Amino acid sequence: MTISFWLILLAVLVYGLLHTLLASFKIKALAHQWFGSQSDRWLRLVYNFIAIVTILPILFLPILMIDQELYRIRFPWIIATLAIQALAVLAVILGLKQTGIKSFIGLRQLFLPEATSPPRLVTYGFYRYVRHPLYTAGLAFIWLFPIMTCNLLALNLGLTTYILIGAYFEERKLLNEFGEAYAIYRRRTPMLIPGVRLPHRNS
Repeated sequence: MTISFWLILLAVLVYGLLHTLLASFKIKALAHQWFGSQSDRWLRLVYNFIAIVTILPILFLPILMIDQELYRIRFPWIIATLAIQALAVLAVILGLKQTGIKSFIGLRQLFLPEATSPPRLVTYGFYRYVRHPLYTAGLAFIWLFPIMTCNLLALNLGLTTYILIGAYFEERKLLNEFGEAYAIYRRRTPMLIPGVRLPHRNS
């Protein structure tokens, strides 16, 4: 593997570590300590802003650094991969609509206190088949690019690792937020792949 492969992989993993820490309970507790309970209103929005600003330079690295092609999906198979990618994008949009796009971005929390509009556990639609359909769609999209290069492989491996680790920590937050309701949902619903249930602890 080239130096650019390892640099890109390292950049994505550092990005993932940073954002896992920013989404942790400790950061939320620190925000409460420094800014009071009103920090709940803008914390999600700030987190998303930081996530977008910091991921953009990393997404340009595969283009700017020396690269080599690993494989290319040819016609007619490219039609199938592009169609699945399009369906993945559609799944992300519909999944966000199910949970609330404003809530995902952080706008709902900014203008409407959780006391008057508490978060809800969504288990219908795509969430009937997997607990994290947005992650499933995202993984399908990044791994079905018709051209795979060394740099893109590094980016995909890093993003996949970040998604898997992020899903683990998100599960802990959801268990803390929804308690037994989420524990029951988790026991009967696969995490990322429909029909595939992996063993997990009860905590």
